[in-house]
Amino acid sequence: MVPADIHDLFLAAASVAGALIGLLFVAISVAAERLARDKAEAPVYRIRAAAALTAFTNALAVSLFALVPGQKIGPTAVAVAATGLTFIAAVLLSLVRLREARWSTARDALFLVGLAVMFVIQLLQGIAIIAHPDNPGAVNTIAILVIVCFLIGIARSWELIGGPSFGIRHEVTALVRRHEGEPADEDKPA
Repeated sequence: MVPADIHDLFLAAASVAGALIGLLFVAISVAAERLARDKAEAPVYRIRAAAALTAFTNALAVSLFALVPGQKIGPTAVAVAATGLTFIAAVLLSLVRLREARWSTARDALFLVGLAVMFVIQLLQGIAIIAHPDNPGAVNTIAILVIVCFLIGIARSWELIGGPSFGIRHEVTALVRRHEGEPADEDKPA
C-alpha cells in the first residue's frame, strides 16, 4: 500500500515521466540525422536512447500503478525491474557482439551496470512490498528509485543529443596542456 504522504510524489512523477518521454521522442528525432550520418556511432546512440526510454518508462509505470488503489506498486516494481534487467542484458550482449571496445562504450557499459543495480534494488524492494504490503520503507525506496530513473534518463538524453560534457579528466588534461604551451610568468615581458 502506498502511504498517503507519498501519493503526491507519484502523481507528480507520473506527469514528469510522461513529459520527459515526449521530449525524448523529440531528442531522438533530432539525433536521427546524426545516426544516419555516423554509422559507426549508431549503436551507441541507440543504446543511449533505449536506456533513457527504459528509465523514463520505469518511472512512469511505477508512478501510475502507485496511484491505483490497492496493492499494485509491488508487482509493478517487480515486473518493470525484470523488464529493465532483460533490456540491460540484451544491450550488454549487443556490445559484446559488436565488439565495441572504445572508452565511450566502456563508459556506456558502466552506466548500464549502474542502471542494472538500480533495477535489482527495485526488484528486491518490490518483492519486499509483496511479502509485507504494509512496509512503507520499501515504498519510499521505490519512490527514490523513480527519481534516480529521471536523473539517469536525463543524463542519457543529454548524451544522445550531443550535449557538452565537462569531465574532470578532460578539463585537467586541457589545462595542463595549455599551461605547458605557455611561457612561465617570469619569462613573459613586463
